[in-house]
Amino acid sequence: MSGLDFSLVYLLAAVLGVVLLRSLKLPSMLGYLLTGTIVGPHLLGMMENNSRIRSVAEFGVVFLMFVLGLEFNLSKLRTMRRHVLGLGLLQVAATMLLATTAILGLRWLVPGLWQIPWQGALALSGVLTMSSTAIVVKLMADRMEVDSEHGKRVVGVLLFQDLTVVPLLILIPALATPGSNMATTMVLAMLKAAAVVGVLLTGGQYVMKYWLGVVARLRSDELFVLNLLLVTLGLAWLTERAGLSLALGAFIAGMLISETPFKQQVEAEIRPFHDLLLGLFFITIGMLLDWKHVFAHWQWILVLVTLPVLFKIGLMFVLTRLTGASSGVALRTAMYLAQAGEFGFVLLNLTLKGGLVPAPLFNAILASMVLSMLATPFIITYSQTLVMRLLRTEWMLQSLQVTDIARKAIAQSGHVIICGFGRSGQNLARMLAAENLAYIALDLDPERVRQASAAGDSVVYGDASKPATLAAAGLLRAKAVAITFIGMPQTLRILNHVRAAAPNLPVIVRTQNDQHLEKLRDSGASEVVPEAIEGSLMLAGHVLALMGVPMRRVIRKVQEQRDQRYSLLRGYFHGADDDSPDISDEAQERLGIVSISSSCACIGQTVSTLRPLLARHNTTLAGLRRADGVQVMPQDTTAIQAGDTLVISGKPFNLAEVEAALLQ
Repeated sequence: MSGLDFSLVYLLAAVLGVVLLRSLKLPSMLGYLLTGTIVGPHLLGMMENNSRIRSVAEFGVVFLMFVLGLEFNLSKLRTMRRHVLGLGLLQVAATMLLATTAILGLRWLVPGLWQIPWQGALALSGVLTMSSTAIVVKLMADRMEVDSEHGKRVVGVLLFQDLTVVPLLILIPALATPGSNMATTMVLAMLKAAAVVGVLLTGGQYVMKYWLGVVARLRSDELFVLNLLLVTLGLAWLTERAGLSLALGAFIAGMLISETPFKQQVEAEIRPFHDLLLGLFFITIGMLLDWKHVFAHWQWILVLVTLPVLFKIGLMFVLTRLTGASSGVALRTAMYLAQAGEFGFVLLNLTLKGGLVPAPLFNAILASMVLSMLATPFIITYSQTLVMRLLRTEWMLQSLQVTDIARKAIAQSGHVIICGFGRSGQNLARMLAAENLAYIALDLDPERVRQASAAGDSVVYGDASKPATLAAAGLLRAKAVAITFIGMPQTLRILNHVRAAAPNLPVIVRTQNDQHLEKLRDSGASEVVPEAIEGSLMLAGHVLALMGVPMRRVIRKVQEQRDQRYSLLRGYFHGADDDSPDISDEAQERLGIVSISSSCACIGQTVSTLRPLLARHNTTLAGLRRADGVQVMPQDTTAIQAGDTLVISGKPFNLAEVEAALLQ
């Protein structure tokens, strides 16, 4: 297969695999793994897992470690030190100790089936230690659980696991060294790592800051990207030449840059290389999976999926309880960390290279890891139900929580329920308090609730997306509900609960932009406040006032736009700096222009005649410019002339459709 053939197969398979997995609300990484298994040599045979492909794919690990180093900083570690250095350390140490013992025990119990030396047992325990940061953090962010009690513990453990990868990258290759030289190799590797890291971190920060400043002042995007690649791959090469791993050098490069003012820009510039090469790495991992072996030994693989998951859940539950967490928090934490991790694939690949694990067993372990990651979204989705069924005390805690909310809200009537007590929620609370208006705020950050409550704010710990919590907060006695956080799934759940219990109660919703404006209104929101549009509206109001427009007129124009659902401000001309990973290009309304030539059939028609056509394609006429450059505010009686430029607002696909219709 030529380089072009390989590239096309890789791109086609990756796109189809990721599209399928993302449509099922599953992480892209699983799409790459499944793609590799399907197109690999063991199934369709479209791609060969040769050394050239693997060497390129290794750069995916390099950039993965670089991004990890970029996100790691000492301040973050200090903030979460109790969970990172407490629970995280306990999890890694206990897992490696117990897993190594169990693997060696299996070797003694079933010597015919389980032939793994102690070096392989230790390496596999390191693989088992890892959980998926990418999957778990994404799912918790979607569920708004990052700041919850179990969320903080999960993030702390994941952070320590990520840090543990670095010594394991040194340890596993050393374990593959012949017996007499193993101890010497391990000691030398550790000393080399300490020396390299010490030299780089001592003066490397200042050198990196100075050098990136020099490059940035030249104002060349190409040079900046080239410099990033040089730094990342250069330090990776340096650590490899020192007898260590490429990944360690990349991690150090990320750490050095994380403390400079260029961190955000670097993160944006390196992301395409990171995503592309990491996708290739996971595809090569998927290629290693022999499905014939999986189907032939499915019972064995089922055991390898079930036992590690149950082991990790049981161990994490005990460790989390020992650190002072409640049973419910401990069980949620355990279930969120039960799967295999992306770094586990990196470590497992090293065990295969070093001959620490036999090839048949490698396939079985690889399959079990993929299956455990596929099961993760379902485990997390039903975690609350499982906790409630398994733990009777959780019912009592939930009841106590609702009782606490009801106790604080029982004397209140005609109050505002504030869902979310972040900056927007707190500002709203201050404005209400200044007018002597009652409110009760619900938030899921226990530390924020503790501090705000101690300061005298009427805030309680509770999940506003649950009907019982809203009822306890006095929903039927409230005068309004304000949803101040940005999270579409949770917002829709709250709207559904409010409309079911109190259909006529006003609900004000905060959003980032106008992407879901109509959907929120259709779901029952009385008012939707899109931050981006409100900000531009306030900016326009201040400018108009400064330009001498009477304040009464400014206020009237601002209110008109709100009453008209921001019709004048909805669309915009899209530019490169408007790209956002959180907003789909196809979902974002924008402005487009259509130039009317002399051959167009719409010439002579009035705006009122065109409105049905525009409505069929879910678009609106936002403006009109004549051929002589004069801008006209379109009225129903305005006639279309040759040379006119129509400004149309709508989504990209609809704009293309209406343009084709107008130019016929």
